[in-house]
Amino acid sequence: MLKENDFSRLELRLGACRENYRYFRSLLEPSTRLLVLVKANAYGHGAVEFASMMQKEGADYLAVAYPVEGMELRRSGISLPILVLTAGTDYFNEIIDFRLEPGIPNLYALKAFADILEARGIKDFPVHIKLDTGMHRLGFMTGELRELTDFLATCKNVRVKSIYSHLAAAEDPASDDFTLGQIRMFEDNAAGIIDSIGYRPMLHILNSAGIERFTQYQHDMVRLGIGIYGISAIPGRKLSPVASMKCKILQIKHLKPEDGTIGYGRHGEIAPEGTVIATIPVGYADGIDRHLGCGRATFSLNGHRVPTIGNICMDMCMLDITGVDAEVGDTVTIFGEDPTVSEIASILGTIPYEIMTRIPRRIDREIIR
Repeated sequence: MLKENDFSRLELRLGACRENYRYFRSLLEPSTRLLVLVKANAYGHGAVEFASMMQKEGADYLAVAYPVEGMELRRSGISLPILVLTAGTDYFNEIIDFRLEPGIPNLYALKAFADILEARGIKDFPVHIKLDTGMHRLGFMTGELRELTDFLATCKNVRVKSIYSHLAAAEDPASDDFTLGQIRMFEDNAAGIIDSIGYRPMLHILNSAGIERFTQYQHDMVRLGIGIYGISAIPGRKLSPVASMKCKILQIKHLKPEDGTIGYGRHGEIAPEGTVIATIPVGYADGIDRHLGCGRATFSLNGHRVPTIGNICMDMCMLDITGVDAEVGDTVTIFGEDPTVSEIASILGTIPYEIMTRIPRRIDREIIR
């Protein structure tokens, strides 16, 4: 008898996480801090589970996108410093109460935060100043730095914990000149801020691809995102995939041509000699894109690759398991070691980030030690 929580799961391999963490740590100087990104539910891996793993492994910092993500981690007992990359202005009191550290991309946000700190009688609260060096998403432009430093010179409510920026194309060798230009601009602008405020915050600009390809610019801290989850920016470098999405077969049917077709829209065709199908409890509501249906993707079952058949449904999909020995309750691997999440992304013409972040919270996260 299948239990409900046996239907589908995302296995998080602690050993693989350690391997990836130690690989990236090996590229760094002993004094360089390592920040791990756990935004977007830890790229779909499960924020609380993954943050707990990273805290035990020895990460120096965590980063989330939004305040509510940091609040969830604090409520779950995570004590590491947490940088909120997109702090906005609506949750400043919660940021203070939950001991989060806001990324500040403009003077408006800085002044608004300083006003709240002043009203609450708080001084020297840690903030992180975001510089725009060419990504043109968030951050202070070079021409805005004078106003920034003038304000910081008189504001006692905040203390700049770090100055950071974001590389736009660190993974692309064709953009290396642009990337190096970003790094030079970052260093120049950060130096001007430091000269003005009279103390030296941490500096960080490298993302996962930057750590691998521009290690010499690691500064005081680096931000490890997709790399910790097992995706490398360097072709041929095989990191260990941390997550494996698995589920169990719900039902097996032996179909004959006269039984008609399979699935919505009747797109699943039965072979003249008959087709054996297995129904599994994952669908597009679980991150299994509809474009993986009708045989475009194959999953692993008992040492064999088996193709999808028919359209992907919301909560289920069907596999053609003709010729494969299988029973109800057998495990199907959607991605992990085989196939990899990169293979699934390639079929869809997208990136592994998108595949992972689509996995909803209704999929159980299970840590494999």
